[in-house]
Amino acid sequence: MPYACGSQWATPGIKEKNIPMAPTLQEILLAPATRPKVITDCHVLIEREVAEKSGVSGTAVKLAYKTVNTFLPGHIRYMVESLLPEMVDKLEPYWADFSISGGSEFGDYLAKRGEEVSEALLSVTDARAAASGRPTIIKAYRTVRGSAVKHVEAALPHIGELVLKYAP
Repeated sequence: MPYACGSQWATPGIKEKNIPMAPTLQEILLAPATRPKVITDCHVLIEREVAEKSGVSGTAVKLAYKTVNTFLPGHIRYMVESLLPEMVDKLEPYWADFSISGGSEFGDYLAKRGEEVSEALLSVTDARAAASGRPTIIKAYRTVRGSAVKHVEAALPHIGELVLKYAP
């Protein structure tokens, strides 16, 4: 049976041994010293995105956000903290592909795959909403879920910027 390197037992050459592995998003964003900063930045990003919404669906987003903050102060930040590892997992394959593609703007990369990336991220919040025992939260989430893909897609360039802020 032929082998690419000529021998089944061949060892990697010096160049092959010294190829640095690109860090994973888990390593970049969830490191103990970085994670609290990422959580704060994500919370700020969410607040900014909500504040910039307009129109009927934007009003629904603002109302849902206000409802959650009114009935459960601190809940949004708590959810960012608790959902971050799962969100990072959903972004990981995109980051890996972006890292080997040689691109310079992760936000542009994500935006080009807008609906796919948005649905991947929303699968995390869908699962959390389905498991919630809080009727107010469930109702608020259902109110905005129909237009959520559009809103997440609009935020993807900023999500990419946030990731690159911490990437080496």
